[in-house]
Amino acid sequence: MRCIFILSLLFILSVNNGHSQDLKPTEIDHIESLISKFKTDIRGPYKDIRWFCKDGTINLPKEPCEDGGVQHARYKDVVVQLGEKNHIYLGQILASTDYEAFWDDANYHSRIKQYMLGKYLASVDDGWINRKGRFYRGAVQAEDEQEWGKSFFNKVLKNNDNINKHFYLLRQAIKDIPHSGDDNVAQLMRSQSKYIADANNDFMNIRIKIHGKPDVTDIEKVKAFKTANSSSLSPELNSKLDELIVTMRRFFEPVKLEKLSTYLKPLTNKEIKAYLNNYIAAYNLLSAKERMESTSDAMWFIRENILNETSSQGRLELFDLSLKLESLIIKQFNDYNTHSLGALIDVICYLSTASAASGYTEIWEWNRLQNTLAKPDKAELTMAELNDMLVAARNQLEWGTGKNSAVFKNVVQVYEKFEPLTHGFLDDRIRGSVALYLGNCIGKLGDLISKESSLNNQVLSIDNQSHVHGLNPGYALGELHVIEGSGEGIEVNPKNIYVFERPPSDLKPISGILTVSEGNLVSHVQLLARNLGIPNAAISSENLQSLKKFSKQRVFYAVSNKGTVIMKPEKDMTETEKKLFSKEEVSHDMITVPVEKIRLDRTTTMSLMDVDATSSGIYCGPKAANLGELKNNFPDHVVDGFVIPFGIFLNHMKQKMPNQDRSYWDYLNAIFNTAREMKAANKPEKEVEDYQLKELAILRQAILDMPLLDSFISDISSSFTNIIKKPFGEQAVFLRSDTNMEDLKSFTGAGLNLTLFNVLEKNNIINGIKEVWASPYTERSFKWRQKYLTNPENVYPSIVVIPGVNNDYSGVMITKGVSSGETDEITAAFSRGVGGAVDGQAAETWSIKNTGVSKLIAPSREPFYNVLPKKGGTIKKSTTFETPILSPYNISQLNDLQKELTNKMMEKGIHGPFDMELGFQENKIWLFQVRPFVENKNAVSSSYLESITPKVDKQKLISLQTKL
Repeated sequence: MRCIFILSLLFILSVNNGHSQDLKPTEIDHIESLISKFKTDIRGPYKDIRWFCKDGTINLPKEPCEDGGVQHARYKDVVVQLGEKNHIYLGQILASTDYEAFWDDANYHSRIKQYMLGKYLASVDDGWINRKGRFYRGAVQAEDEQEWGKSFFNKVLKNNDNINKHFYLLRQAIKDIPHSGDDNVAQLMRSQSKYIADANNDFMNIRIKIHGKPDVTDIEKVKAFKTANSSSLSPELNSKLDELIVTMRRFFEPVKLEKLSTYLKPLTNKEIKAYLNNYIAAYNLLSAKERMESTSDAMWFIRENILNETSSQGRLELFDLSLKLESLIIKQFNDYNTHSLGALIDVICYLSTASAASGYTEIWEWNRLQNTLAKPDKAELTMAELNDMLVAARNQLEWGTGKNSAVFKNVVQVYEKFEPLTHGFLDDRIRGSVALYLGNCIGKLGDLISKESSLNNQVLSIDNQSHVHGLNPGYALGELHVIEGSGEGIEVNPKNIYVFERPPSDLKPISGILTVSEGNLVSHVQLLARNLGIPNAAISSENLQSLKKFSKQRVFYAVSNKGTVIMKPEKDMTETEKKLFSKEEVSHDMITVPVEKIRLDRTTTMSLMDVDATSSGIYCGPKAANLGELKNNFPDHVVDGFVIPFGIFLNHMKQKMPNQDRSYWDYLNAIFNTAREMKAANKPEKEVEDYQLKELAILRQAILDMPLLDSFISDISSSFTNIIKKPFGEQAVFLRSDTNMEDLKSFTGAGLNLTLFNVLEKNNIINGIKEVWASPYTERSFKWRQKYLTNPENVYPSIVVIPGVNNDYSGVMITKGVSSGETDEITAAFSRGVGGAVDGQAAETWSIKNTGVSKLIAPSREPFYNVLPKKGGTIKKSTTFETPILSPYNISQLNDLQKELTNKMMEKGIHGPFDMELGFQENKIWLFQVRPFVENKNAVSSSYLESITPKVDKQKLISLQTKL
């Protein structure tokens, strides 16, 4: 971007096999034990000192290498074993490390990330595993580490693809890997302040200031704290405060411009050198505002032109210079005037440019945002224009934090299992960058817009409430729970409200949701939340930290139709809000699964060509029926497959159940009949639910063990041969559950039951059929649907059996604007590979107008994806984000498809909007599912939600001279 620049004188996909990092509980305990031992060991993770020679030999300390090798520590045997078995590398010494092994391309660069994480842990935990080992003389030689770092980067930076695909990772690594004598002073300052605050809570306010809005005046605050408390502080803490003061002076010392010129000496590209020399020469002639503008633009110039520098050393110097320029912006941030709206918009423009230049967004992503963030050329802006600017700035920040998470989370998730302090690493990377200051400025802009439009969030007493924005309307009353890190495996209470950093993909029903990462708008969890009227909002990492102090408190939570959010203690609820939870208000229409049309006498398979939309609820569920409809209307875009109808399931359920004097079907009905009797007897709801879940678990296991009828096996074999054109067991297929309780008029049921990917062998398909039949009786499926169904015993599963398509990318298309509610646009979310965008993945999401105009809502931040090998199952591959998933041609294809689909469905009397699952293989669309897009009408139309939705005058003009 050029924020109307002011001076004319300035002119690999790689296979990821999980590298054995799926740790067992015993392995986690073992690693935790090792870490504890290393902390108290005077040699830490090392066992002795050796010479490492260039010819591969290892000599004793007093026997130097003849070829001039390097001397450093050897790892303890258990450390070596941990690397070999689990791909976990502790206390890494760079000298003598193989470059390619350290780059670790085959494992999504795990080793280089572990090195960076290890440095972070050492900084926040007094040396971590080297608490005593750092004093082990000769274990690590700083000069050798630095020389290795130079050679490593010179090798890696030769490759253009490495820079294109991994710009952000490389720039972050250059901060941490020694190569130039510099170190990460910003991280050290935060780590030292954290250590002091952890030891003395009275320092906490200063620590929060240093972490959130550091400036040079904080040095005096630290000195004053030391003077006021020196007599009561331990000698160690007094010493730590002195160390922090020295670090802060280093951090805030002025950047010597003449030093910046030294980075340009190795450059071979004359144009790059001339541009940057002119920038340096002009710097002292500029005002504070002009300095920020020119510096952010110089950073972007480096990002755009770094590949035009041909030498590896020159590229490394450009990375180093970019980091210095970012530091320059940060150190002088408080010199910039942000007291008026116009000045604030300018600073947001510059900081956004610097953030993009730092790699938080890809070049193509920034090109989608920069025009909206450019400095306005007029004196007033409408509320609509200001809001567009806020959304774009917030996107730059959120996409950036998402990029940071996508790059590092594979390592963070592993280390979190045995080292809780790991959790702070992701946040630390953001706090050490211009993104921190951008977030603060976005908060100011959001506060102004909220004030001018009366769109005020009221979320307890937390700061930066403009970062909170609603996704699904609804209201809830419950206990607030804040979950840091991954939410996978968390046992949720349906009556509670949860704040997730990363929500689980198999989330069970809860009262309300707030998430740092919203995943994508059309994931199964998001659709179910929208369907059931569960309030859902996106928040920032800082918001999550602020909400932690309210955890375990009962709160009222509401999201309006326009995305404003209210959260307050239960005691502060108004009478109107209290009435929302009276029995009369919270009751909702129960749904009876229609069974009057069902045909259970069909006990043989059916080709997709033999079913259509009218078959839904008769022979099969809506997935099969609508896929058959698609097959009939778009025969070249739907694979050949067949359906296992309801009747086959019931035929098997009528068999005698082992160890019972009744059939499986009778056992199922008895469960729900007994539950009704318990409810009639006023048994507690929890007791009734526990009984049902216990009995359903028994039934589910019995179904898994159920023998399939010989006649059915023969029927399946024939269908493979005649329909799929391959013998049974020689063609991998998807087995998709398809019940009659899905896609009802007011309930979607999206993703509740099982889909098995790419099942190949005959026995695996047979067992997979039984797994799919059993899936409606899982706890999650039962809990989501029990709120709506009066006759849950009449849930019949059919199964769609289709060959997989090895999509280049796949996802979901909704023939409506999910966020805007507009009917003249579609929402499309795609991830690479197979099965994309439906399980909470951070998918690439677009809104596409009927006219063909498209807008990027969010880029993909999903680093791993599934591919389908011919041998069955799935394998994971990794990807990067330097190019969009959907091309302009793909977007045009989707727009044409939705028009054709809508017309053909309307001809059959089927009205949208629709929710479609589809994929692209070599630009050809393959269709896998179409269903109604169901929203919770009560939540959308609730009079209370309407009452908290202010009416905004989008054309109201706001002067850029408005004081903040």
